[in-house]
Amino acid sequence: MPITRRNFVRNIGAGAAITASLPAVAELAFGEPVPSSRPSELGGPIILSRNENAYGPSEKVIASMKDSLKFANRYPDPTVKALHERISQSHGIKPNQLVLGCGSGEILSTSASAFLGPGKKLVTAVPTFEAIGKFAKTFGAEVVEVPLAKDYSHDLSAMLARVDAATSLVYICNPNNPTASLTPRKDLEAFIQKLPRTTTVLIDEAYHHFVEETADYSSFIDNPVSDDRLLVARTFSKVFGLAGMRVGYAVGAPEKIQALSARRLAEGLNAVGARAALVAYDDLEYVQMSEQRNANDRREFFNQAGSRKVRFIDSHANFAMLQAGRPATEVIDHFSKNSVLIARLFPSMNTFVRVSFGTPPQMQEFWRVWDLMPAQKS
Repeated sequence: MPITRRNFVRNIGAGAAITASLPAVAELAFGEPVPSSRPSELGGPIILSRNENAYGPSEKVIASMKDSLKFANRYPDPTVKALHERISQSHGIKPNQLVLGCGSGEILSTSASAFLGPGKKLVTAVPTFEAIGKFAKTFGAEVVEVPLAKDYSHDLSAMLARVDAATSLVYICNPNNPTASLTPRKDLEAFIQKLPRTTTVLIDEAYHHFVEETADYSSFIDNPVSDDRLLVARTFSKVFGLAGMRVGYAVGAPEKIQALSARRLAEGLNAVGARAALVAYDDLEYVQMSEQRNANDRREFFNQAGSRKVRFIDSHANFAMLQAGRPATEVIDHFSKNSVLIARLFPSMNTFVRVSFGTPPQMQEFWRVWDLMPAQKS
């Protein structure tokens, strides 16, 4: 899908000025497009289990990471500050409305720490990304899990029915992981308006860039609502191909951001990751290419599934769930024995398997291994 951050494009010139203040970054030339395929690990299995960008970061970003190594003896404060300023500027927000994190995982952890605890309650979907539920339990909070609706959107009516005065946090992953499904924007807005004023809403937009143009979806960062209860999380792990660098951020009202900032790990971002994220953020050509490539890979994945009469959940991310028609554990084990890793079992969907999109050669191997499975019994 085309990038919707119009202000992102408009502010690239200003961002270049910030980037230029960092040693060597301004000297990076526009690299050649990334190769069409990179190995998972030399000699290792094909990894289709963690919703990573199988193509990796852009060549410009790789060059910046290599260059960053000469600053390994320095704390990353200047680079982190520049990244903070660049993201704030592109979203048209004040610096105190943004907090960086060691991946969006730290955003979820600090959100649980800030808004949950004994006597408090988290309301979340099931299945969804489970990290925040685990963090909530660590901090002594009750976790209320509400099954998804039949169309795999968040069942917002059922979630609202479970909200009470003790509910201090609601978590919405949109698109959702592991189902790659959408919950319509208009429904989310109506849901948020009905929540108590004491309830914080955390919307996880990790897969934002992979959503093609649709009336059902709009980012709460790109098209914000005036509601100080709202936090929105993003990550550099997906479209930017920086999962191993651990960079994420959250946007929200200053008081919410301050609550997260007070709990984040000091010096949590490393110098290489921060510099890589800064270069990646302004590599608009690569972002657009990654979005289009994912759309093509997704379309081909569904073509292959359809040709085999394999049912699937419509995907708005860089992965999809297939209805295997047999215990998922059997399928996962079959692929593992053939050196292909797909996602673990999701207990509430025990005949579905989640598959991250890999490069075309990797996906050819996935379908070859799929076809090796014994025919289903009638």
